[in-house]
Amino acid sequence: MSTPEVFSIANLLAMPMWLLMIVLPKWKITRILIDYKIIPLLLSVIYAIYIVTSMLTGPPMDFGSLESVMYLFTFENAVLAGWVHYLAFDLVVGMWMIDENRALKIHPLIMAPCLIGTFMLGPIGFALFMIIRAFKKKNK
Repeated sequence: MSTPEVFSIANLLAMPMWLLMIVLPKWKITRILIDYKIIPLLLSVIYAIYIVTSMLTGPPMDFGSLESVMYLFTFENAVLAGWVHYLAFDLVVGMWMIDENRALKIHPLIMAPCLIGTFMLGPIGFALFMIIRAFKKKNK
């Protein structure tokens, strides 16, 4: 399978999970997928395959400078591994936010921008959620 095909598959795994978490966070199927981290685990397998392939076929992994990291991302397997890493970890963060919200009971219309932000901009959505979470906990 080509790396562009795997890229598409990884995206197709992540996108429906985000939609479920935003639109149907309490649905039984969504809860099973969240509780067992099924999609992040599948993405982790893809990541492992491509990061190991990158290590075996590419240059040594050097994260000591921006220039070194930029060089690593000129290799297709490394870029794919990096992208899948983002997909998996952003999903885990989104799932954690959903789990936290079971106790916080933040309205779904307020959670939606946090989840969309985490999906699209990772740390920004997480930061937004943490701010709302702090206000919610303070006012309990």
